[in-house]
Amino acid sequence: MRIDVTADTFPLAEVFTISRGSRTEAKVLTVRVTDGDLTGWGECVPYARYGETLESVTAEVMRIEGVTDRAGLAKALPGGAARNALDCAMWDLEAKRAGKRAWELAGLTKPGPEITAYTLSLAEPEAMEASARKHAHRPLLKIKLGTPDDMPRLEAVRRGAPNAKIIVDANEGWSAEVYADLAPHLVRLGVALVEQPLPAGDDDALIGMERPVPVCADESCHDRDSLPDLKGKYDVVNIKLDKTGGLTEALALRAAAIEQGYGIMVGCMVGSSLAMAPAVLVAQGAMVTDLDGPLLLAQDRDHALQFDEQGVHPSTPALWG
Repeated sequence: MRIDVTADTFPLAEVFTISRGSRTEAKVLTVRVTDGDLTGWGECVPYARYGETLESVTAEVMRIEGVTDRAGLAKALPGGAARNALDCAMWDLEAKRAGKRAWELAGLTKPGPEITAYTLSLAEPEAMEASARKHAHRPLLKIKLGTPDDMPRLEAVRRGAPNAKIIVDANEGWSAEVYADLAPHLVRLGVALVEQPLPAGDDDALIGMERPVPVCADESCHDRDSLPDLKGKYDVVNIKLDKTGGLTEALALRAAAIEQGYGIMVGCMVGSSLAMAPAVLVAQGAMVTDLDGPLLLAQDRDHALQFDEQGVHPSTPALWG
């Protein structure tokens, strides 16, 4: 089995800003796993938050020797971007070998479209209001926040999109005091969910704190091993394949989290349709789907995912799975 890795760059339609910085392009790794005449492929986005780079993840992928299936992969690599791309490529290869869809191999019911959030990046209130107004027709908007001065931004987005459902992502940018001050206003402004309000290392402060809006763990939740530490802090978990290390663990995390009473959010890094395709399977029936990566790009893969008023549709075999 041959493994190939390429670095690909997709320009963004607009500058994308979160509390940690801005970007104008999505840099991804494309991994191909070839066995005979068949090739499966997957995509990952190295996660700078965890010290991953294009170079370090490429090296991880290319160090894999003698691994021929997903079970062996889970033992050979920890969760993260490298394992994600390899795992998803192996799912694609398995589907091609079997002449079936990946969802069939996973024992899932046939997937359908899911309404996805559309992300408004962090900016000054006037710019965020204008962006909200431009996208007010979308049923679900996700606002990037994470500064001590976010109240004007929240008010501005609600003015711009008075009827849209809104979720908020603080990207670990608030303190416990800032979150406590904002929480009543989140309710007043009709915010449906707040994602990772506190830094992952400081989220014990959420224990015993009133949560008038459901709180979702993102950076605090990677895989099933994360779940015990979330008790009493979070109501929802955000499953991202670049954190879980692929579709295999993502599906297992989803099942375990539901069994333990958590709501499910399925999120993404800024990547192409190839990265979103496996995640659409995890997102079936989720409380929140946030797979808008391709909508933020100026250019996508061939055979890209379809987005319409029904949401993001499952991939065709020409793309993945």
